[in-house]
Amino acid sequence: MKKIAINKYKVEFMEKFSFEVREWMSPTIRDYYSLFIKKAHYNKSQILSWVKEYSILKDGRSVNVEQKPVQLSPDARELFLTLCAQLGQEVHVGEWLEISQERIDKFSDVTEDHQWIHNDIERAKNESPFKTTIAHGFLTLSLLPRLTESVNPENSLYKSAKMTVNYGLNQVRFPYPVKTGSVIRAHSRLIKVTPIKRGLEIEKEISIEIKNTRRPGCVAVSVVRVYF
Repeated sequence: MKKIAINKYKVEFMEKFSFEVREWMSPTIRDYYSLFIKKAHYNKSQILSWVKEYSILKDGRSVNVEQKPVQLSPDARELFLTLCAQLGQEVHVGEWLEISQERIDKFSDVTEDHQWIHNDIERAKNESPFKTTIAHGFLTLSLLPRLTESVNPENSLYKSAKMTVNYGLNQVRFPYPVKTGSVIRAHSRLIKVTPIKRGLEIEKEISIEIKNTRRPGCVAVSVVRVYF
């Protein structure tokens, strides 16, 4: 049998086997299985971490391309070395911010999400397990720039940079609801810094603390690009 035919047979067999295995799994085990597969792919990419990949569009499809070596400017290099020394450390704790019903209602108007658990105080008091209205998860998420003070023009986090761009978020979770009237603040931990063309890509794990509550209201990995 030719090598191409063997490879095709292997792919077809693995797809069929994976489908049949998932069929007899319980829903809980199936979730763990999917998580295991995702973790396996993630670890594979970590093993190849010396190759930085970016996604581009080609014929309507996302394609990964290899990044060429990056030459950093003096300012970027100085910041890179500073941040590398802080990897794994908590680098920022924000100020407390109260989440009022007025703020929640305004967010509802902007997003057109008027679900009663957010806006109907009386119904929430009688029917919600939280006995009060709660903030949208995406409201908490949208406040990350404010909570981390990354939009404070008087106190720039990267003073030598010309521009800072929000590149995205990874692994966003909302472990506990933020009830109306709660007071929250952000804790930022630096987890990765990568040279890119004309700047740096910085990843931080941000945890939103709810005052007098053990569980966080949100945990997310923020990806920011700083250009020089």
